[in-house]
Amino acid sequence: MIRRERHVRKAVTRWRAALLWGGVALAVAGPALGETLEFRQCVDMALRQNPDLKASQAQIAQAEGALRQAGGNRFPKLVASITATRSDDALNAFGLKLSQRDATFSDFGAGEFNPANPNVLGVAPYNLNHPDAVTNYNTRLELQIPVYNGGMIQGYVDQARAYVRAAQHGDTMARQQLIFHVLQAYEGVHAAQAYVKVATQAQAAAEAYLKTTESLFKQGVVVRSEVLTAQVNLENVKVQLEQARNGEATALDQLHLLLGLPLDRPLAVGAPVMPGLPEASVAQLQAQAVAGNPGVQALRQQLDGAAAGVKVARAAAYPHFNLMARQDWNKSTLGLDAPSYTVGGVLSWQLFDAGSTRGAVDRAEAGRGELVARLRQAEDGVRFQVRDAWRKASEAQRRVAARELAVSQAGEAQRLVSTRHANGVATMVEVLAAQAQLDKARADLVAARYDEAVQRAALRLAAGQLEADQF
Repeated sequence: MIRRERHVRKAVTRWRAALLWGGVALAVAGPALGETLEFRQCVDMALRQNPDLKASQAQIAQAEGALRQAGGNRFPKLVASITATRSDDALNAFGLKLSQRDATFSDFGAGEFNPANPNVLGVAPYNLNHPDAVTNYNTRLELQIPVYNGGMIQGYVDQARAYVRAAQHGDTMARQQLIFHVLQAYEGVHAAQAYVKVATQAQAAAEAYLKTTESLFKQGVVVRSEVLTAQVNLENVKVQLEQARNGEATALDQLHLLLGLPLDRPLAVGAPVMPGLPEASVAQLQAQAVAGNPGVQALRQQLDGAAAGVKVARAAAYPHFNLMARQDWNKSTLGLDAPSYTVGGVLSWQLFDAGSTRGAVDRAEAGRGELVARLRQAEDGVRFQVRDAWRKASEAQRRVAARELAVSQAGEAQRLVSTRHANGVATMVEVLAAQAQLDKARADLVAARYDEAVQRAALRLAAGQLEADQF
C-alpha cells in the first residue's frame, strides 16, 4: 500500500508540473471576454502597429533616402550664394574695386607721380598701399558638373541600391517573424484555455470524488482518512485551476503587447489555426530556404553593398575630373552690377597618400570577406533549421495521435476505477492515481497540439514561406 501511495504522489506531482508548465510556457497569449479577433485579424493588427515592424519600415525609408542621395551626385549642382565683404587689406581692397569695375588711376597713386623727380619710380603710392576699406557684395551662381571620379559615384549608387534591397528583405523577414510570433501567441491562448479546461475537469472530478467518498464514509464502507485524502486533493486541484487561470491572464497580456493594444482592452481569440505542411521534400525545402529565406537574401544584398564599398574605396586611386561654370556680380551694395563669368575644369590625381587608399581598400575587402563567411553560415543555418523543423513537425504530428489515444485509454481506466470505488472495491488512492493519469494525458494532448502548430509554422518560417493567408 505504501509503495502504491508513493506512485500516486509521483503521478499527481507530474500532472501538477505539466499543468503549471502549460499555464506559463504555452500561454504566450490569452483572451478575456470582449472583442473577438480571428488569427488573420491579429496578424493584420500586429503588422500595422507592432513597433519592431515600424522600425523595419523606417530602415527601408533610410536606405531609399541614401539611394536618392547617392543618385543625386551624378548630376550637376547649381549653387547660389551671396557673400558680403569689407576689407582695407591692400590686395583685397584693390581686387574688390576691380571686381566692381570701379578702379581708377587715383587708386594707383597717380596724384603722387612727378616726372621731374628722378626717384619717382621709388615712390610708394599711399592710396595703393593704404586704401580705404572697401565693401563688396558678391552674388554668385555656380554650376558644378561631375565628369569622372574613378567610379566613386557609381559605387555609392550601387551600394545604396543594394542596401535598399537588403532593407526590403529585412522587412520581409521581420513580417514573417511577426506572423510566427502572432501564431505562437494566438495558439498559446487556446493552449492556455485548454489547460484551464483540464484543470476545471479535474476540479469537477475531485468534487465528485469527495462527494462519493463522504457518502461511502457515512455508509461505513471507507475510513475517515479516505475523506481527508479527497479533501486535500480537491484543494490542490483548486490551486492548480487558479494557476491555470493566472497563466491565461498572463497570456492575454502578452498578446495585447504583441498587437500593440492597451492591457485593459477586453479581447478574445477566434478559432484555432493549424499551418499546412509544405508539399515538398526536405531537400527541396532546403533549396527553397537557401534561395528564398529573406534573412539570407538580405545578407546577399549586404554582400553586394560591401562589394560596391570596395569599388568606392578604390576610386581614390584614380584621376578625378570635374567642370565648373560660374557667374558673379559684385557691388558695394546689394545688386547685380559688374557681371563676370568663369569656366574651368579640374583634373586631380592623388599620386601618393602614404598607403591611406590601400588601407581603405583592405578594410573594405575585409568587410566583404566577413559577409561572405556570415552568408555561408546563414545558408548552413537555414538548411539545419528546415531539417530540424521538419523532424519536429513530423514528431509532433505523431505525438498528437499518440496523446489522443492516451486520453481515451486514461479516460476508460478512470471510469473503471471510479466505478470500483463507488462499489467500495477500490481505494481513494487508486482513484486519484487514475484521475492524475487522465489529467496528465489531457495536458499532454494540449501541449502536443500546440507544438504541432508551432513546429509547422517554424518549418515555413525557415523556408521563407510563412504568410498569413496560408492559415
